[in-house]
Amino acid sequence: MLKHKDHSSKKDNLAITAVALQDHILHDLQLGNLSIADNSKTEVRKKENKAKSLKRDAKAVVDTGLKKPTHSPRVEDPEREYVLDPTPPPLTLAQKLGLIAPPPLPLSSEEWESVKQRSVLHGDSMQPCPICKEEFELHPQVLLSCSHVFHRACLQAFERFTNKKTCPLCRKNQYQTRVIHDGARLFKAKCATRIQACWRGYVVRKWYRSLRKAVPPTDAKLRKKFFEEKFIEISHRILCSYDTNIEELFSEIDHCLAVNRSILQQLDEKCGQELTEEDWEKIQVQAAHREICECSICLTPLSLDAQAAVGTSSHPCPRPRATVLLSCAHLFHHTCLQALEEFSVGDHSPFHVCPLCRSCYQKKILEC
Repeated sequence: MLKHKDHSSKKDNLAITAVALQDHILHDLQLGNLSIADNSKTEVRKKENKAKSLKRDAKAVVDTGLKKPTHSPRVEDPEREYVLDPTPPPLTLAQKLGLIAPPPLPLSSEEWESVKQRSVLHGDSMQPCPICKEEFELHPQVLLSCSHVFHRACLQAFERFTNKKTCPLCRKNQYQTRVIHDGARLFKAKCATRIQACWRGYVVRKWYRSLRKAVPPTDAKLRKKFFEEKFIEISHRILCSYDTNIEELFSEIDHCLAVNRSILQQLDEKCGQELTEEDWEKIQVQAAHREICECSICLTPLSLDAQAAVGTSSHPCPRPRATVLLSCAHLFHHTCLQALEEFSVGDHSPFHVCPLCRSCYQKKILEC
């Protein structure tokens, strides 16, 4: 009887051990949904339990019409580091029976600091994520108790894919996870460095361009180009300083034309009147008082008949030439005056001017 009891107890212990190990393997591989029972029945039971819990938690709310005080949500520090699994998972039957070693206790703050220091020394946050091979930038980042660093989303995807909690690098089981922000801080510092470098480069380039505009270079070609640009700049500035009002310019031109027309009309009225014989006699008397003996253009003596006509005497002229009397009482050779009139470009009758007094004149050829 004793032998039979010992044999049965050994069988019972072996069965318990097998069940405990199977339960531990299911929990370790995260296969807790596997069960001998029908899945459909378990799902129906879960839905019924969920509906009962909702009914139990439901409470009647009376609407009083008064505004409820709104509590402002707490603003969490984005730089705060925290542990994702602060409490260890519950012990399985195998761990309770001592068949499997229990999971390690949660790390203290000092232990987490030493783990982080090892990660900083290795430069894990400065390197890309070992799973996706991309920079951490501002994405959530986690530190494992084995001092390896990953993206939080990458680590969660790896855990779902492998169905167990094992470090992708060192294969450590049942690691602990802590959220850190070292990668985000390094990325912000790198961005700030790039912005400062761009700004300093812009300031230096602007200063250098202003220096090139102010100081002429020593090279001959560059110096020539420098002064050409300066000359163009000054010319453009002068042109821009002028008033380019077209309407004003045209009005000024019209005013000048009107003034010129009035002056020409006055000259035409003054010089256009034909002198009478009485006027010419008076002019001859005035010319006789001046005692003009020679032509002021060619500086040769006038003819005797012309001098006699104006009442003056002179030396005999070997080849007498026609003499002309101007309305200003001056005498010239007719040919000399014609040559002068042809030489005066732009002047036309009756706006020829006397070579001596510069007044408009009318002329009369004296009979020889």
